[in-house]
Amino acid sequence: MKIPSLSIFLASALFVAGCQQPETADTSTATSTAAAESQSVVVYSGRNEKLIQPILDRFSKATGIQVQVRYGETAEMAATILEEGPRTPADVFIAQDAAALGALSKAGLFRPLPAELLQKVPAQYAGRNREWIGLSGRARVIVYNPEKITPADLPSDLEAVTSPRYKGRFGVAPTNASLQAQIAVYHALNGADATQKLLAGMVANEPRRYARNGAIVDAVIAGEVDWGLVNHYYLHQALAERPDAPARNHFMTGGGAAAFVNVAGAGIMKENPAAVQLIEYLLGEEAQRYFATETFEYPLVQGIDAAAGITPLSDLQQPDIDWSAVSDSLEPALELIRQSGLLQE
Repeated sequence: MKIPSLSIFLASALFVAGCQQPETADTSTATSTAAAESQSVVVYSGRNEKLIQPILDRFSKATGIQVQVRYGETAEMAATILEEGPRTPADVFIAQDAAALGALSKAGLFRPLPAELLQKVPAQYAGRNREWIGLSGRARVIVYNPEKITPADLPSDLEAVTSPRYKGRFGVAPTNASLQAQIAVYHALNGADATQKLLAGMVANEPRRYARNGAIVDAVIAGEVDWGLVNHYYLHQALAERPDAPARNHFMTGGGAAAFVNVAGAGIMKENPAAVQLIEYLLGEEAQRYFATETFEYPLVQGIDAAAGITPLSDLQQPDIDWSAVSDSLEPALELIRQSGLLQE
């Protein structure tokens, strides 16, 4: 099995970082809806079309702005932008991973966002240089089958995942960007030696490998494994169709990378008022409630709650993350994943 194109975009980042950077422009003033009706905005999206296209359609209906979207994996879209550099046709990049946003920011391809937009979300969910902002959050959790294991018997942190008591009893998706990002966060917080030890312990515990988070949830419900490492919203999507399914989420209490909330976010590449208006809309009440109730993610704008039954974001013991450090940790973390054998069946 091969890790997808995440490593490719990291290699590209090293090249583009040395290229000419776009000139800085003031994007702080959005045009009125009337003026924007004749405009369009080009979006490169690493978010799944089923998740993001409905709210982009609502934006177009509300403003008259046409949205042209190119879809692909977050790593693929980031690699494309890094290769295109300042000549990219994209006005906006929407990513499912904050580390990818950090890589483009480091390459100097984003323009500073208006202060009034950045004030809408807590500082921890935006780039520290004001060049990207979170739109929604996805917590890393353990999904478990309560008929097979109790919460008290589940791991409290990632180190506990390596306990021999869990050998052969849990599932992971090693080629999925979410787990890779979690390992990158662990690497940024704890260093290479600790990450290598963690991965060796996970491999020794013979986890079941799956291609995606949803497959882990299905396996837990079926009793194929007792628990698995996933993003929180996959369970809620499953329960929307099967309310009585034997599966629950467990938030690890040990802190660190076990409790991190990954950010789906966006940055702007070009001076286009319609691009600013799009980000403003995605941070507005309609879009934030869409993320909460239809994709079951965490809305990041203060004052808008998560869907019923989802642990509030304020209750999570999140680590203090420097996303630029996580971006720097992606490549070595991916190499350690390769070396560990976690990709092997």
